[in-house]
Amino acid sequence: MDESNTFESLGLSEMRLAAVEAEGWTIPTPIQTKAIPSVLEGKDVVGIAQTGTGKTGAFMLPSLDLVEAGKGLQVLALCPTRELAQQVAEDAKSLSRGSSLRVADIVGGVNYGPQIDALTGGYEIIAATPGRFNDHMERGNVDLGNLKVLILDEADRMLDMGFRPQIEDVLRRSPRSRQTMLFSATMPNGVHALALQVTRDAVWVEASPEGTTAEGIDELVYMVKPEKKAELLLDLLARPDWDQVLVFTRTKAGADGLRSYLDRGGVGVDVMHSDRRMEHRVRALDRFSTGSVRVLVATDVAQRGLDVEGISHVVNYDVPIDPEDYVHRIGRTGRAGAAGNAVTFVTAGDLGFLKSIEIRLGRKLERVSVEGFDYTGASASGSGGKRKRTRTGGGIGTRSASELSDEELAALLKFGG
Repeated sequence: MDESNTFESLGLSEMRLAAVEAEGWTIPTPIQTKAIPSVLEGKDVVGIAQTGTGKTGAFMLPSLDLVEAGKGLQVLALCPTRELAQQVAEDAKSLSRGSSLRVADIVGGVNYGPQIDALTGGYEIIAATPGRFNDHMERGNVDLGNLKVLILDEADRMLDMGFRPQIEDVLRRSPRSRQTMLFSATMPNGVHALALQVTRDAVWVEASPEGTTAEGIDELVYMVKPEKKAELLLDLLARPDWDQVLVFTRTKAGADGLRSYLDRGGVGVDVMHSDRRMEHRVRALDRFSTGSVRVLVATDVAQRGLDVEGISHVVNYDVPIDPEDYVHRIGRTGRAGAAGNAVTFVTAGDLGFLKSIEIRLGRKLERVSVEGFDYTGASASGSGGKRKRTRTGGGIGTRSASELSDEELAALLKFGG
């Protein structure tokens, strides 16, 4: 092991190092190596890192070392979704083991009582969604006077969801002497401007090129007829290496319908979307993470913040419209250096969305044809639903099994060819 790249070399306390060891972490990730020393030195930090790179540890480990027990709220992490806030809170609890520090999540969809008790009882670390946290501020339940560290996690998503007014309200009520960290997978103009507004002489760190996917993920595109998508998924799920599968649909109705189809097919499955009650969403996530069900069908409510070890495959059952969502969805697999697989179902009508993703990534994704499912009419050699993967001779891009470009395929389909 490179002794210059260890958690011990980052300046963390003995208590934090013990927690890291208990978590089974051995080598800090690039974002942790770059961010932790700066946070411990009292500097503001702006981090660019996609999901699965260890950024929660990057901001929470050093923040916990700055907290004093019994002095009220000192670390506040604002997150765009309930799931992410709850995950950050769980990580904070694990990383604060051995101390008397108290952690709570403040999110919507649950009772106010325990949240009021945590806020008025002086819990030191809070992970919260902006809407519910601001509701508590308006009710007079929040004291930010001793706040030391403010963290904006997944800042790009928070702005996309319209949380800027709530964020600015928290900023106005926070001590000017606070330390601020902002983490984002992408850095569009709005996030860049926010970072400049909320930080002072910040250290900018980047774990990987903006908008790229984590290493170790095998990305495949299956060309498929719309009416064959559910059948193709069931076929793929029958393969032995499809152990724990997260499936993304574009709509809540689509998620419910797919769950019913897979359930009839004998697959252990649950569903997660914003129309489900909070306790049902928590139960679905728990069943998936513990292996009680093999498949979780979800809308984009789960694309960020869902941190489950061992997800073997992420399936874009519907192609994401926003290219950035592709990055965040497939970031659920291949986490913390593990190998992962990302599969995207593409119909003829999805080619424009696929092209946008490829332009954003700066590369072409490999196409796969499965006999009986491919809308192009291409068939793999042999039988039994075998797939064919072909690459272009230059080794940079890929083509479909029919050896036609997507534009040629689209033209043929448009004119009935």
